[in-house]
Amino acid sequence: MKFLARSLGLLLVAIGFVGLVIDGTRSIVNHTVSFASISGAAGTLFPGGPTGFEGQVAARTYPWLWDPIVSNLLQLPASLTAFLVGALLIWIGQKPLEPVGYLAGR
Repeated sequence: MKFLARSLGLLLVAIGFVGLVIDGTRSIVNHTVSFASISGAAGTLFPGGPTGFEGQVAARTYPWLWDPIVSNLLQLPASLTAFLVGALLIWIGQKPLEPVGYLAGR
């Protein structure tokens, strides 16, 4: 399980880094700081854009969950979110530290 967390974490960190490079390039060209949101990334993955994603979320979970929570989460920058979630998964999947020394029983 830790191997899967580390592997997925490294993949998400790499995706986040590539996204940061793309967002940085876009920001330099446009002379303003701009990030691609999760909603924009989800629009390319789900047919119908964010409205199709809204229908799928509302059908599989509670409909009242969409407006206050999920719609705000979809406004987060995709690259930074992938980078932070990947770093969290790497931290969760790290190997336990080797103990230094030993406990002497009396």
